[in-house]
Amino acid sequence: MAGSMHTMFVAAEPGPIEVDWGSTALLIIDMQRDFMEPGGFGETLGNDVSQLARAVAPIAAVLKAARETGMLVVHTREGHLPDLSDAPPAKVERGAPSLRIGDPGPMGRILIRGEAGHDIIPALYPVEGEIVIDKPGKGAFYATSLGADLKAREIDTLLVCGVTTEVCVNTTVREANDRGYRCIVLADGCASYFPEFHEMGLKMIKAQGGIFGWVSDSAAILQALQNTPETSNKLAAGASR
Repeated sequence: MAGSMHTMFVAAEPGPIEVDWGSTALLIIDMQRDFMEPGGFGETLGNDVSQLARAVAPIAAVLKAARETGMLVVHTREGHLPDLSDAPPAKVERGAPSLRIGDPGPMGRILIRGEAGHDIIPALYPVEGEIVIDKPGKGAFYATSLGADLKAREIDTLLVCGVTTEVCVNTTVREANDRGYRCIVLADGCASYFPEFHEMGLKMIKAQGGIFGWVSDSAAILQALQNTPETSNKLAAGASR
């Protein structure tokens, strides 16, 4: 990777990381209405969904830059088939939500593919050419095509953001780490219903010299992208249109 025209150092913890944008993808995890909006699955569990709103603007900024520079963008959605054949009973029966997976809710059946609540929020909605991974579990690699999709495009580094920090983000980063991917998690592009879990979830990733990955933020990513010669040219060309 050293010497690549696309290479740039990104400020991060536990230390700066050298990134080749040509082999990097933006992975946006589960920014779905069922988790983000009132009446969805997150609220049925008794959570304050407004806690997650803080991640939207930072993700939107990085997503805009990724699109302008031609970076691969991947969105994930957690949810299940209408017949719940891919929803383990232990998951459906867990806890004491006011509505369970598959039950009718204000945005359709809770966490069911094809329902309004399962879809991604309008502010971050996928555009043509971006990959959308429908996953039945917490991790984005389990029972999905994500690994094959990334391999086919020779991706080795993931910019990871989304919700929630300690659940689907952490699970996906751990899965990716075991598969050899370098993960850079955007601290301000992640959020949790529990602020203390967000903080600890990030600490777990970057501890022990970055045991699961690096933690950065949207400003550092945007600065590094803008300082890359090819990116600067693309941004200038886009602005002149």
